[in-house]
Amino acid sequence: MNIKKIQELIELMNNNDLAQIEIEKEGTKIKLVKNGTGVVERMVSAAPAAVANALAQGTDGADKPTGNQKEMKSPMVGTFYKAPSPDVAAYVEVGDVVKKGDVLCIVEAMKLMNEVKSEFNGKIVKICVENAEPVEFDQTIFIIEPV
Repeated sequence: MNIKKIQELIELMNNNDLAQIEIEKEGTKIKLVKNGTGVVERMVSAAPAAVANALAQGTDGADKPTGNQKEMKSPMVGTFYKAPSPDVAAYVEVGDVVKKGDVLCIVEAMKLMNEVKSEFNGKIVKICVENAEPVEFDQTIFIIEPV
């Protein structure tokens, strides 16, 4: 788990008045606890991969739309790619305006590259998955604000 993910977890804790959060993902266990002064302390340890993978599927609660925003979800289990190849620009970035039918990303499943297209016109508010990360069926991958 990278620093950006840890910072997102701390922000999630602060926004929801949580005193503690514990996550296991990809063999790593992270426990964040606020002490009496509001400072977040962290503890990182290894965890069995099978347990980590099972628990990691439910850790994206912060990736929910607000107001009139809408979710674009993965149509299948696979690997998320922001671009058609590593040496070209991403299909979309946060802040981009997209039209219904525009390609947003690729989800690779069993060596097949599947384009995921926007279901509506809007502005990309958040990309909820890092490049080359696995995604589950119906997992939120983008949050889009209709325009």
